[in-house]
Amino acid sequence: MKDLIITNKILNWYDINKRVLPWRKKVSLKKKQYYTLVSEFMLQQTQVATVIPFFNKFVINVPDLETLANFENRKLIKLWEGLGYYSRVRNLKKTAQLVVKKFDKKLPRNYLELKSLPGVGDYTASAILAIAFNKPIVPLDGNIERILKRYLYLKKENEINKENLIEKKKIFGYSNRASDYAQALMELGALICKPNNPNCEHCPISNKCIALKKKDFSLTRIKKKNNDKYYLLKVYKDKSKYLMIKNTKFNFLKNFSIFPMQELSKPIRSTDIVNFKMSNMNMNIKIEHKNKVVSFPTSHWIDPKKLKNYTLPTFTKRIVRYLESNK
Repeated sequence: MKDLIITNKILNWYDINKRVLPWRKKVSLKKKQYYTLVSEFMLQQTQVATVIPFFNKFVINVPDLETLANFENRKLIKLWEGLGYYSRVRNLKKTAQLVVKKFDKKLPRNYLELKSLPGVGDYTASAILAIAFNKPIVPLDGNIERILKRYLYLKKENEINKENLIEKKKIFGYSNRASDYAQALMELGALICKPNNPNCEHCPISNKCIALKKKDFSLTRIKKKNNDKYYLLKVYKDKSKYLMIKNTKFNFLKNFSIFPMQELSKPIRSTDIVNFKMSNMNMNIKIEHKNKVVSFPTSHWIDPKKLKNYTLPTFTKRIVRYLESNK
């Protein structure tokens, strides 16, 4: 009965307050499954407001799994350009190819089969099952974790580890409207139980929230260690153009165009250093301007005034802009 009260309160709030999002449109079941897959891949490490225009453009150009499975890589990357974390779109295409080949063009309804798909982890598999297939599952994303931590006032590391949060999420119960309920919980975290300045006055379950009672909304996080990395980046220029090479050496931005680079074992002192954060890596890059142009395999030249015409990662564009503003 207690679970049902929480569930109904959250669903009633959602029915009135939910955002209009393109992947929530009323469409066929097949289309809903595709929209859920694409949106969940895009939403990994990216905010909703950023994803919306990319999603709309993507599904217009790539309307279904079959089209995605056969879509030209260069055009696919161009559609994704600006979202970053390009391994996501590569995995999305691989997933589409596997679904077409192995699962008869239908997204699997089984957790382990979903987990076998490239780029699909615990959360994404759970979200797809709940949202696309109405399975009674509460996916544990950052929004739902935040609600749990505050509602139950979980502060210690052993309380906020993934295993304990999975156990504690049972307090939310389940609903026969599993698809809506999963989205309702995420929405509650995104709109009300925000990381900063939560809007408790409009929270449907605030009467039992321990964080509100204690007036302490701070969140404890398990600290992730950032890796400091050091690189030497070489700039070769011909008139106004910059030399690019295809990255086959580094795990990040694999097969994308970057400046010739090498990793250094220790930091170097220099005033010409660019700092760049990529995932949990702090990149410290020393820039070295070269006078003599050498030959590289798979190299090409780019004009900095025509950046929009190239399929380049944000990392490379940022270096180009830095160089152009520091001539």
